[in-house]
Amino acid sequence: MSDTLRRADGARVLADLNALRAFGTYKTGVHRPTFSEAHRQSLDWLAARLPDAQLTPEIDGIGNVLGISAKPGPKLLAGSHLESQNYAGWLDGPLGVIYALEAARVLNPDPSIAGAVEVASWCDEEGHFGAFLGSRSYVGDVSEADIDAARDRSSPRTMREALAEMGLAGRPRLHAERGRHIGYLEAHIEQGDTLEKGELKVGVVTSIVGIWQYRIIFTGEQNHAGTTRMAVRKDAGLALARFCVDIDARFPSACGPRTVWTTGRITLDPGAPSIIPGQAEMLFQIRDDNAAVIDRLEALLREMAAQATAAGPCQVAVERIRTGAPAMMDSRFQDAIEAASSALAGGKSLRMPSGAGHDAQVLATIMPAGMLFVPSIGGVSHHWTENTSDADIVTGADVFVETCRRLLAGA
Repeated sequence: MSDTLRRADGARVLADLNALRAFGTYKTGVHRPTFSEAHRQSLDWLAARLPDAQLTPEIDGIGNVLGISAKPGPKLLAGSHLESQNYAGWLDGPLGVIYALEAARVLNPDPSIAGAVEVASWCDEEGHFGAFLGSRSYVGDVSEADIDAARDRSSPRTMREALAEMGLAGRPRLHAERGRHIGYLEAHIEQGDTLEKGELKVGVVTSIVGIWQYRIIFTGEQNHAGTTRMAVRKDAGLALARFCVDIDARFPSACGPRTVWTTGRITLDPGAPSIIPGQAEMLFQIRDDNAAVIDRLEALLREMAAQATAAGPCQVAVERIRTGAPAMMDSRFQDAIEAASSALAGGKSLRMPSGAGHDAQVLATIMPAGMLFVPSIGGVSHHWTENTSDADIVTGADVFVETCRRLLAGA
């Protein structure tokens, strides 16, 4: 096994990322929702390039693309996702897929390197039909009933209909072969400003937050907005607003140092200016890398709902609709990323948690996993202005390739 440092072909990495940018271009970003025509084009584009890395492409029945190696020796799985949020950024997901492809192109043909990098593009990490759908399917956490029930969050289309439109209906899903991989490595833009503010080049991810999401329903009484006295109203919208204020007042006493919570959507029914809303609903999310903290905050949330119901005049119900457990990244992977950063990024790295969810936390349930971040300009993501400098993209690619080499060498 050669211990010579390996680097990416930076120009090739940038060209590939810009080629993907053409599928669903929106301003300087992309609009490439899961199972859209632009998404299909990006999957076909990737599959056509995997043979360049001595990989056989397979697109499975849920939309995952995997590049499979026949090379003897240990296998390292690497990748991310190719779909985007609606009208969002060009690097969220594709950066990790192209880094994985580049590592495979550099390392797999090298006879001095035992083993190979296998590439994965996981379907629907962004959650158009279900968060981490592809990676969860790969680890055995998605049933046929789950697929039957899945719906596009932005249209009436079912997942079965979408799969048929993609030509994937009836195609088998690929599942992890236990023991095949020494682990999983993913690269991603930071989606925050910690690296940029610190003039750092690489984030060595230590943990990934758990994400718990709730539907909170307020039931009052629909009535006329002009003739119903204020004293007798059961205004579900007002009850929701007061509850939001109460959350911000009470959560700080129970949260952890990095806990965040968000009310991402509010709906009022019937939603007319002359009608007191009889029902209101909010989608609420808690994130932390400590499951005990999330448990504590959920208990507080339910206590607050019970107290609000008792005080009246509206009923408040809390329904948990999504859970994602926090995940710790493997220490050996962290060490390999840090060593590669010392060699190729001037040691400008930082061990840090991830405040966003990633496929790596799903893969971490069945194999060692690691993640590296590159800086996000202005900390912007999930927006079409999302960007990273070319220099930082190339440095990150160098570090990723060398990290893969080190992990294969130590297998």
